[in-house]
Amino acid sequence: MYTLGINAAYHDCSACLVRDGVVLAAAEEERFTRIKHGKRPVPFTTWQLPYHAIDYCLKEGGIALRELEHVAYSYDPSLLLGTHHGETNITLPLEPSAQPSNEWLSPWDPLFLSYIVNAPRQLAGGAPHHLKKRFQGVRHDAPYAWHFVEHHLAHEASAFLAAPFDECAVLTMDGRGEAATTSYGLYQDRRYRRIGQVNLPHSLGLLYESITDYLGFLHSSDEYKVMALASFGKPSYAPQLRDVVRYAGDGAVQVHPADWEALFGPRRERGAEFTQRHWDIASSLQVVLEETVLQMVDWLHAQTGAENLCMAGGVALNCVMNAKVRDQGPFKRVWVQPAAGDAGTALGAALWIDSLQRNAGKRAWQMDHAFLGPAYDDGEIEQFLRQCKLRYRRAGNLSAEVADLLMQDKVIGWFQGRMEFGPRALGARSILASPLDASMQQRLNQIKDREDFRPVAPVVLEEEAANWFVNGGVSPFMVFVYDVRPDKVDRIPAVRHVDGTARIQTINRAQNAPYYDLLRAFAERSGVPVLINTSFNTRGEPVVCTPRDALESFCTTPLDALAIGSFIVEKT
Repeated sequence: MYTLGINAAYHDCSACLVRDGVVLAAAEEERFTRIKHGKRPVPFTTWQLPYHAIDYCLKEGGIALRELEHVAYSYDPSLLLGTHHGETNITLPLEPSAQPSNEWLSPWDPLFLSYIVNAPRQLAGGAPHHLKKRFQGVRHDAPYAWHFVEHHLAHEASAFLAAPFDECAVLTMDGRGEAATTSYGLYQDRRYRRIGQVNLPHSLGLLYESITDYLGFLHSSDEYKVMALASFGKPSYAPQLRDVVRYAGDGAVQVHPADWEALFGPRRERGAEFTQRHWDIASSLQVVLEETVLQMVDWLHAQTGAENLCMAGGVALNCVMNAKVRDQGPFKRVWVQPAAGDAGTALGAALWIDSLQRNAGKRAWQMDHAFLGPAYDDGEIEQFLRQCKLRYRRAGNLSAEVADLLMQDKVIGWFQGRMEFGPRALGARSILASPLDASMQQRLNQIKDREDFRPVAPVVLEEEAANWFVNGGVSPFMVFVYDVRPDKVDRIPAVRHVDGTARIQTINRAQNAPYYDLLRAFAERSGVPVLINTSFNTRGEPVVCTPRDALESFCTTPLDALAIGSFIVEKT
């Protein structure tokens, strides 16, 4: 049984294909269209479906659209249609924002919901011409069953149906779904029970977005930059923020309207210098978020008695907060969906509908790695290298030769195997460098045209993690930070953030053999089983997907070499 999952309502549009409980493929649309996040989360882009990602998933499954049994869309418009549910007509103002209405949460909802209701027809008839082959033979009354899945349920399922737990409490937090912004639940005996929800206007995700915008960054995109900025400040504005954000008990969170300029002073304009005030505002936001979420998980633990917690939703991409939940929260084990943002809802919706339709017993799959995207073999790669008329060589021993380059402080584009699903580069589409010299962090930020305050992350051999990071455990998805061990600080200064932490990725050979072998080869030469791993892209660009993307990024940046498949390209 094939089930296609689709996320398209807001941003990070994506697709996922599940066959009999096993995820075959998952990818974000941005990787194919080269438009960051696929689109902006505005109502008049909701009609755009992730056709390229869907086409890829169908190709990976060896099927056409008409051969699907089920399609799961990670948003349920019926939850917002209210009295209009079942009607065939709806009033659409010509200028929605100029005509606010008490009938809808947003004046844009009629347009927004119309697009979602018509998604089945759009999928059947709206595919771009060059992708028609796998979309042919389908009408709006398609042979597959269509399912609208509540947005937060899709987030929750992406966690509890992927995590390595048979039983776990579930917490999801994001900007908003239909109306919910936070959900609590318990997965037990192969059943999921919702315990509670927090609804609009109370949203930790929208709070973080709002201050991201106030600090001069792009909301719904740059929140991770605010998290990095927070380490440079002190929480001197936390008292003001605690008046805005309050944990009300019983899982309830209250976020009250606030005028940031009245509270904090003039907003920062994009490109302006950072001052101590900006650092302190970011720090205060981070601290209050952590305090609030710790209270929420305490309540969830008391309600469920579970030993394990799994998390999803965009807020769960805050790896500093996740570490506080791991270290100071009541749960013994915490697992975070690596595609915790909206992209992951395609995976969650597909897994949820698959599990309902098959009424399956034991789960057939868990998410041990995120390598679910396209791969390119050496024949395809070499053909493109020849077309580009670039000098290249086939490596006799790829890991040894790239390790030698890294020992020369060269920065390497690394393009191997299937692309990662989710926002993190995890060793398939990465830029790699030596962590031995502190100046490498600044050099990488210059190469990628990133803000100079942003840290770079380390990858470490799984068996060595505890020797280099305090309580370092298995962490394959870069969703937690760990303190660098004091006796190792001087050996890997490039990956240590100003607060003493590093957002680590651990790797074992079963997850990605070429990547693991490279780390082993570097460790043999340097005595350090750690490399810098950052995403293979520059600011404003999605992570590279194809050999063409990799070559374009390599040729237009100061990267020293590119390891692509079995081949190495070096600049002279």
